[in-house]
Amino acid sequence: MSDSNPEENQASTFETPPVDNSASQGQENSASDRFTEVMGTINETLGKIDWSQMGKYGKALGIIAVVIVAQVIIKVVIDTINFFPVVPGLLELLGVVVLGQWSWQNLSTSDKRNSVFERVQNLRKEYLG
Repeated sequence: MSDSNPEENQASTFETPPVDNSASQGQENSASDRFTEVMGTINETLGKIDWSQMGKYGKALGIIAVVIVAQVIIKVVIDTINFFPVVPGLLELLGVVVLGQWSWQNLSTSDKRNSVFERVQNLRKEYLG
């Protein structure tokens, strides 16, 4: 068994070493060296990429970015409209009226229903193949 007191051992482990300014300068230099090394690796990796193929990826990322921005704008507009208590109810009523009017014009007879069905089938063939 040790003759030292456990409280003394705990106190000695919590002592902080003296701060040396030259050591912090070495750490700053090593950090900048590490940064330079990482940037060199990134540049090498980017140099190996075939940038001629990036056109389609860039377009896809652009479309995704535009869709995200549009969704955020739509959400802000809808939240603003919902802020006013009367407007959401009026918009729902307007939607029901427009749906009823369209249904009456396009679904009231079997000939009109058949023409709507044919238009939907043609659109489906055109877009889905």
